[in-house]
Amino acid sequence: ALAGYTNAGKSTLFNALTEAGVMARDQLFATLDPTMRQLALPGGRKAILSDTVGFISDLPTQLVAAFRATLEEVVEADILLHVRDMSDEEEAAAQADDVARVLAEIGIDETRRGNMIEVWNKADLLDAAAERRLRALAARRDDVVIVSAVTGEGLDALRDMIARRLSADDVMRTLRLPPAAGADLAWCHRHAEVLRRHTDDDGAMTLTLRLSAADLARAERRFGDRLQPAAQGRLAAE
Repeated sequence: ALAGYTNAGKSTLFNALTEAGVMARDQLFATLDPTMRQLALPGGRKAILSDTVGFISDLPTQLVAAFRATLEEVVEADILLHVRDMSDEEEAAAQADDVARVLAEIGIDETRRGNMIEVWNKADLLDAAAERRLRALAARRDDVVIVSAVTGEGLDALRDMIARRLSADDVMRTLRLPPAAGADLAWCHRHAEVLRRHTDDDGAMTLTLRLSAADLARAERRFGDRLQPAAQGRLAAE
């Protein structure tokens, strides 16, 4: 889920990542309802990206309550993308404090913020000195990507970081399928990353799959004992 101060460029970034064509305006609360689109990631993985209402300073508690349905997308997200307008560093710092306060109000504490990626947006508006300074700061952290949602700079790096975060708890399994198991093979390609596929002379297939925890549960229900732990060391060596 995208989160951040109003006009930080969330909807523009959303459009750039998903080609969604969502309205993006320099206007307070231009995004009121959560909008979700599929996001293609490296390795063939897919995620759902949600655009949310922009935060403002001194957001009244009753307004937070009114937007709670929208903000639930932030609370439930596996990864938070905190989009920050870094074209004015001093203002960006104050806005980040406001965002942190609203996140705390909706139940996202310091522990939950461990799944946050800071997206330092509007790199196209930085002068040379500011860009050097921000890149030096970002290089010392593993949760920051500098991007321009307008030019596309840094978006591949952002996709890579999202993919790495989402795959951190993945597991690998092997699955043997009989010949002509087209439906099962298609299911594997939809719900897993097929790392390796070996076809025997009789047409039977052995797949090595990378699965998220949720998809592992689905695969276990579908395939039962045919799903076996993979020899990860051997796969890495190959």
